[in-house]
Amino acid sequence: MHAFRVIRRSLGAGSLALLLGGCGATHLATSGETAIAQSAISPTPRSPSVRSTSLTPQIYTPANWPESLTARVRLPETPNAGLRPAALIVHGGGWRGRSPADMEKIARQLAGQGYVTVNVEYRFAPRYRFPAQLHDLQQAMRWIHDNAERLEVDTDRIVGVGYSSGAHLVSLLALASQTGPLAEPYGGEHTRLRAAAVGGLPSDLLKFNDGELVIGLLGGTRDEVYDAYVQASPIRQLTPKAPPFFLFHGNRDRLVPVDHARDFYEALRAQGTPAELYLQHGRGHIAAFLLRGGAVDAAIAFLNREVNRKVDNGPDTQPSG
Repeated sequence: MHAFRVIRRSLGAGSLALLLGGCGATHLATSGETAIAQSAISPTPRSPSVRSTSLTPQIYTPANWPESLTARVRLPETPNAGLRPAALIVHGGGWRGRSPADMEKIARQLAGQGYVTVNVEYRFAPRYRFPAQLHDLQQAMRWIHDNAERLEVDTDRIVGVGYSSGAHLVSLLALASQTGPLAEPYGGEHTRLRAAAVGGLPSDLLKFNDGELVIGLLGGTRDEVYDAYVQASPIRQLTPKAPPFFLFHGNRDRLVPVDHARDFYEALRAQGTPAELYLQHGRGHIAAFLLRGGAVDAAIAFLNREVNRKVDNGPDTQPSG
């Protein structure tokens, strides 16, 4: 228990839940109990209560889009249940590789909880510079809205889920796609998310030392395209209208250091946005994804709670920059 007290003192702010998983993780919440402690999950993502079926890949982009992009759609078998929540799911890969296959297990877990899952491709850097990738997600959200009746989706209960570069894109979709520069020309009200669950999030691109991946995404160094680094950094797009966020991160991540998650969590907490931070002990960037079991359980419990919570959407507030 002495170790628990030391960690509590070192982490400081926020309501600190119990250390989980035999010292495998530290779970913080901005207020009250964590969602998983409130049993906001049924029964568990690894023992789903709902069967699901997968559709053939769906093209979600317009006919004139630079690339034809597809989504893997999974439908929960919930007859007579009415409209269901949906999850837009976005894979990682440094903005330049990998595929939705990486996220299929998470998609099955979410479908097992009753979510319609839309697991998408997006265009890769450096051939396509930011914000092309965000434009793809905005089109995916348009597609979900346009097909909501067919898929039996409640468009007021769409969540975003992503890891690494996918977490970055989901976060910007959640924070900056309704109003402001990144909402033009494909964003708007249809891109609003009820909540987001993201892992390995690069929350502030200005923290990177002009690495190849970020230069490939933004087209230059921090000195050359500083404004693009600011615009593409989720933490610099926060407003009081931000949806609730669940964050998970390996505390030994060297690719995206853990301060990206800690700082983002603290910024959400400071402005009163519901958030949870699940720190995975002893794991780097890849291990935090591959060994994510408890983190995904907690994330889905968080999403379940948020899609069933009544929300009051007040007036929009612009990012402070």
